[in-house]
Amino acid sequence: FVFDDGFGFEAWVEYALDVPMYFVYRDGKYINALGQSFRDFLKGDLPALPGEKPTLSDWADHLTTIFPEARIKKFIEMRGADGGPWRRLCALPAFWVGLLYDQTALDAAWDLVRRWSAETREEFRVAAAEKALDAKVGPVKMRELAREVLDIAETGLRNRAKPGVGGMVVDERHFLNALKDSVEVGKVPADELLEHYHGYWDGDLTRIYKDYSY
Repeated sequence: FVFDDGFGFEAWVEYALDVPMYFVYRDGKYINALGQSFRDFLKGDLPALPGEKPTLSDWADHLTTIFPEARIKKFIEMRGADGGPWRRLCALPAFWVGLLYDQTALDAAWDLVRRWSAETREEFRVAAAEKALDAKVGPVKMRELAREVLDIAETGLRNRAKPGVGGMVVDERHFLNALKDSVEVGKVPADELLEHYHGYWDGDLTRIYKDYSY
């Protein structure tokens, strides 16, 4: 629904109000409100706390229990790639900054997806989770799409021209190198983990702590 014409904060609030609750936090304790309605809470009809109405803190807590790919707070929280190896920690924010903080890049990114239906977007989401860069939806190959989107993000970072390291680095494009490497070799971190698991880890998952902790 975020792609609907006229989408804004009001539509987001209406959506959030209908997401089932998890809990209410009172006096240092979590009160089970699993599956209950925040709309009922607003009316004082919450079974977990009959007669009470929510505070702004309750609303803030409720928003943290909603788990879409992008979550609206005082900023847009992109949740599609959470954590990862050290080298990739700056790649994710750089990728989104490149797409969203430059109008030329933002327009180009929108042109890529503006004609996709809700069904197509869902197909891409599921296909990416299952097959990563090997995924394909209709005639579109995920690896080629990823390469195109990275090019757009790189253009956005170039246009921003935010230098780093006291001016020694001209802009933020270098943060995308980890993602570009993935696209070039056709492997994502999950592919690497599977190779290790079936290879020199010999099925020992505890090796992940030694090899990937930082």
